[in-house]
Amino acid sequence: MYYVNREQIARRLAAVPEVAEGLRRAAQAWDGSLMLGLVQERCLHLAIEIVTDVGSYLIDGFIMRDASSYDDIIEINHEEKVFDVSTYEVLKRLVSLRKPLVQDYFSWERGELHPLSAEVPTILEQFAEQVSIYVEKELGPFQQGQTEVQSME
Repeated sequence: MYYVNREQIARRLAAVPEVAEGLRRAAQAWDGSLMLGLVQERCLHLAIEIVTDVGSYLIDGFIMRDASSYDDIIEINHEEKVFDVSTYEVLKRLVSLRKPLVQDYFSWERGELHPLSAEVPTILEQFAEQVSIYVEKELGPFQQGQTEVQSME
């Protein structure tokens, strides 16, 4: 029996449109300013957190093999066919930015547009759609008012 916290997954996926929009706007208006640099930095960081949080909920809920790293979270979800290979390739590159963004933030090049800033919005939206499809395929449609924990025999 699986216990998947669909509510927490849905809450995180609900943040995707704003993060995608933030990255799109930053990339389109890029002028190397501190403000857009910080917007880009925060949106990339949030994108990573969304992907790894959702991935962890899926791993725990569907009792997939344990993840030993952020990269592993992405790999396991790909192996379990949560998302396609093109999404996986970009998400791997995205998650590799976690250490520079979170631990080495003092040396992050805020004046440069990171190449993933233009790619991630679409991939993040595809990720959200593919996760939703995967969960519905495994557990059935999500309906408003369901309890936090959903089970499957």
